[in-house]
Amino acid sequence: MRKDAHEILYNPRLNKGTAFSEAERELLGLTGLYPDAVEDSATQQRRALAQLERRANDLERYVYLSELQDRNERLFYQLLRADAPRHMPIVYTPTVGEACQKFGHIMRRPKGLYVSLKHRGRIAEILRNWPESDVRIICVTDGERILGLGDLGVCGMGIPVGKLALYTAVGGVPPARCMPVVLDVGTNNAAFLDDELYPGLRRERLRGDDYDSFVEEFVMAVQQVYPRACIQFEDFHNTTAIPMLARYRDRVSCFNDDIQGTASIAVAGLFAACRALGNSLVDHRYLFFGAGSAATGIADLVVQAMMQRGVPESDARARIWLMNSKGVVVKDNPGIQPHQVAFVREGELIKTLPEAVRALQPTVLIGTSTQPQTFTREVVEAMRAYCERPVIFPYSNPTSKSECTAEQAWTWTDGAAIFASGSPFPPVELGARMLVPGQGNNVYIYPAVGMAVYATEAARVTDEMFLKAAEALSARTTEAELSVGLIYPPLDRIHQSAVAVAVEVAELIFDRGFARVERPRDIDAWLRAKVYDPSY
Repeated sequence: MRKDAHEILYNPRLNKGTAFSEAERELLGLTGLYPDAVEDSATQQRRALAQLERRANDLERYVYLSELQDRNERLFYQLLRADAPRHMPIVYTPTVGEACQKFGHIMRRPKGLYVSLKHRGRIAEILRNWPESDVRIICVTDGERILGLGDLGVCGMGIPVGKLALYTAVGGVPPARCMPVVLDVGTNNAAFLDDELYPGLRRERLRGDDYDSFVEEFVMAVQQVYPRACIQFEDFHNTTAIPMLARYRDRVSCFNDDIQGTASIAVAGLFAACRALGNSLVDHRYLFFGAGSAATGIADLVVQAMMQRGVPESDARARIWLMNSKGVVVKDNPGIQPHQVAFVREGELIKTLPEAVRALQPTVLIGTSTQPQTFTREVVEAMRAYCERPVIFPYSNPTSKSECTAEQAWTWTDGAAIFASGSPFPPVELGARMLVPGQGNNVYIYPAVGMAVYATEAARVTDEMFLKAAEALSARTTEAELSVGLIYPPLDRIHQSAVAVAVEVAELIFDRGFARVERPRDIDAWLRAKVYDPSY
């Protein structure tokens, strides 16, 4: 076999399988290495779909698609683009949660870069082992807080791998410009440490100053090796995620999707809910069940959005309450964390959600608790007693952690609730109505912001960019879609929505002077020309 033919056969970015023409096969030395039929991509997709459907469950389908990505990258992305509603829940949430839990048992070809404590002092050298020299988007986790599943250590690699696949499929960032990374600092997951197939360091997690210095070396090594890259911090524990973002957001191009991306998709949902209700953000009272980094990130962006519309900060904050594991975040709450201080309220410590709803009378209830089935019938009906159309957003992932289902929220409110969830739920038939739940998934936001940052080479990523993304996304939902319950654009046009959002974010990046490239005359056409096209 010719050397160049071997490289093409086993390089997923070059291989297109039976779609090579006869002339290409002769030219590249591939004649005889495939069956004689020359097939178009539609035929290849039909074969892949048939093989996918023969898999017994979604985890097996996840493994199949992962292997397809390793064989023929463009065909993999053709499938994702062709039917996003069908394949995104397999490639990412909710299936990726199970894939991470079983990562050590289903791992085939290694994906991503594993930077471990053994590499201290030489992380820049390890980064240079990555086969691409122009990385622009790095998604990195230390695996401590994977979705709502907890500490999965190095098995958390499934998250950055899945995230970056959607950067490409949804946002259009070229896959060669993306790099998934796990920082292997150990794990406190006893079951993993006892599992002979766990592929990471077998030690307890590094903490404190030593941990911070390890992350510092990684971040600075990225600046050295990939100076145009943006770092997305993903699924770090609250105790590290919040100070980490504060430490780096004004030093390098970076963001935290769990904080800023989640905030943006939630605020986009609130903008759309206000469209459906004919009111504005300031007309609502907000109760967050769960007071981690996701909740405070959403709350902060809600405050910024109201302030941008002329509402004083004190008035905006007065409309927001948080609940942590001890109850409503008031001065007497014994469990207040540093990131919750800005939202501490005066008043009595209310310990349960039903009591809080009755006392505070929120019109918007947002779940970021990872406590399943906590938006009970009692809670939802209590809201309905004083609010004709309550806004109910159980955002916890995966599906098993959702605070309630779409069917529950709509059944208990006779279809009046405005609903969105973090995980997908099927349509709900309610009498003569068919209601379609929206999935408030960050995938609507981070690929769009990432595409804008990639195109402009933005030196910084700001909260204002995520607020702009929220505004742009909410405008993409039509009146007809709002009427059937959808508050986000349907997944079957998520790619088109993401590119449109990316254009608006790119305009803001140029306006604020963060771009490291010259401003084009036509930003829309310029950015769209950079969007990855997986077709042959």
